[in-house]
Amino acid sequence: MVDRLIKFFFFGNIFVALLAVALSLEATIQLALPFNSTAYYLILFSATLAYYTYAYTKIIAKPSYAMDPRTYWYATHRKFTYRSLRLSIIICALLLTYIIVSNFNALLKLPLFYWSIIVVIILTGLLYYGLVPGSFIKLNTRNTGLFKSFVIGFVWACCVNLLPLVMLKIEQQVIPDDWFLVGWLFLKTFMFCTVNAIIFDIKDYAADANKQLKTFVVQFGLRNTIFRILIPLLLIGVVAMIFFAKHRHFGLVPLVINICPFALSLVVAYSMHKRQNILYYLIVIDGLLLVKAVCGITALYYVN
Repeated sequence: MVDRLIKFFFFGNIFVALLAVALSLEATIQLALPFNSTAYYLILFSATLAYYTYAYTKIIAKPSYAMDPRTYWYATHRKFTYRSLRLSIIICALLLTYIIVSNFNALLKLPLFYWSIIVVIILTGLLYYGLVPGSFIKLNTRNTGLFKSFVIGFVWACCVNLLPLVMLKIEQQVIPDDWFLVGWLFLKTFMFCTVNAIIFDIKDYAADANKQLKTFVVQFGLRNTIFRILIPLLLIGVVAMIFFAKHRHFGLVPLVINICPFALSLVVAYSMHKRQNILYYLIVIDGLLLVKAVCGITALYYVN
């Protein structure tokens, strides 16, 4: 029973949807802004759930459990997969309709800058699955190899750092006072989620190699990806965090707390030279995003 619940929670993308909400809350708290509406957080949760479930509705053959436990789980629970996707889309549509109707005048007056954020997020998200009509843009960023991880990092940073600002402007007419901090938090999330995606690609090394998808680990090999890409990127993040903390006069305690997610990512990246179980990737690697959110919120307490 416990094993089934664990697989439902992690294989079914419940955890990753909660991560989106947690990172969004982190950004809002760090910017000292009011929280978004409950409707928005439900949309974010449901949209993330649908976004990550969609890929598994295209399963054709049922692999063996030993070969791909997650795909095997989805192939075994096809009805649940389709129901989950439909329910998530319906919830998003209903709540989005509610927000549009409730804030119609605010939407009409929304500055172009905020509309551009919405368009970029939607377009990038659709391009990841190649859902934009080929007559408009013939591109599937999920199959772009080296750029795949950066696309994932960019979408996550937009959704958890910029989209909450758009919704605050629409629903509460609130704008941030410190756009420099907004930019820094966006870059921090972008870099961290990109590194997280590169680490996660190690799981798909064999499948990506067979599909000739030139991800970092396929292109450069496992050892080079860990020691020449992941570790240097994380060290750059640590150094950047130190300079930012010094510029903002954060003090030692909040600096150490903010560095914790980077340090743990270094440990996880180093551990990737050994093949791990699928749940290790889903719990530990995705769990780094939860650690980032918790540390970001906790560090702010000491700053204040």
